[in-house]
Amino acid sequence: MIGPGAPDRRLQLAVEAVLDIALHGTSAPVPSKETAARLDLPPRHLEQLMQQLVRAGILKSLRGPKGGYRLARERRRISVADIFLALHEEAGPRKETGSRLAREVLAPLWGELEALLLERLAQVSLESLCDRAAAAGCAPRAPDLDFVI
Repeated sequence: MIGPGAPDRRLQLAVEAVLDIALHGTSAPVPSKETAARLDLPPRHLEQLMQQLVRAGILKSLRGPKGGYRLARERRRISVADIFLALHEEAGPRKETGSRLAREVLAPLWGELEALLLERLAQVSLESLCDRAAAAGCAPRAPDLDFVI
């Protein structure tokens, strides 16, 4: 069960990773090892998650010795809802399971709650999270580029 202030762990990691790249990104990509170190995770732990974000168009991946990740769009054009959907759309449609009560009463409730959650998450941009990180003293001092073409 998710408690107050405790999002799904994969969503939290994905948002943290994208936020880390937004905060530390420059004209050079951010190596996944650096992101993993700042998030206190083994580097391979993030790789599958990062690839999902690449496939969803949130991150770009650059291979090679100076490779890593960078944002695929500007901070203001990436919302937490985009990250949520990137993680949940790959799972495919949910199968109808359970009792008739679960299908006809509870499933519609969960659908309504998910719609409300997505509506709220769509209002939170990566740029606003970067601003919060700066206000909390969690951002690098020098402003970095957030998007490179």
